[in-house]
Amino acid sequence: MIYFSTSHVKNLRIMLSNPPSLVLASTSIYRAELLKRLRIPFETAAPDVDETPLPNESARDTSLRLAQEKARAVASIHPYALIIGSDQVALLEGQQIGKPLTHDNAVRQLRFMRGKTTCFYTALTLYNSFTGNLQTAVAENYVTLRDLSDAEIEAYLLKEQPYHCAGSAKSEGLGIALMSSMTGDDPNALIGLPLILLIDMLRKENVTLF
Repeated sequence: MIYFSTSHVKNLRIMLSNPPSLVLASTSIYRAELLKRLRIPFETAAPDVDETPLPNESARDTSLRLAQEKARAVASIHPYALIIGSDQVALLEGQQIGKPLTHDNAVRQLRFMRGKTTCFYTALTLYNSFTGNLQTAVAENYVTLRDLSDAEIEAYLLKEQPYHCAGSAKSEGLGIALMSSMTGDDPNALIGLPLILLIDMLRKENVTLF
């Protein structure tokens, strides 16, 4: 039999009588801006996660695994919270395309992607760190780039410097000028956070928006 102290029981009752806090496991200003649209108070936390794909891991599986790892990574400092983890990986011709981080890598990515259609997998996790309940899903968006010249690629990158965006372009910014078409589950997912999926997950945790 397990015995709990009076103070432990009191703290537990206080926690259960109040809704868990909402935590975004990301330092991305773009994900934070998207989450603000739901008008729910939230905190942000930086997950310490290695984003290197595993050997023979599909792009979809990479995004799912990293979204879960990011959510779990901050659970120890947020033991009574709904933690949002998200990750995005692009796939073109069997090759994973992540964050370029440097100008030269971004040039290579956009040259490879121009005139072609790339699939962006944006995985989402909502982790209840108190109950252990874990919800996961993936949104898919398909983006076709224009047949860009090298000069156009250089000019775009120098203006927007999207070096921390998978695929080297910001659809919410000037990067939209690189694209000839886009289709998919949720345009917000392409920016970094699938809000439609998130709203469904929050509802299952009894979080309502209005």
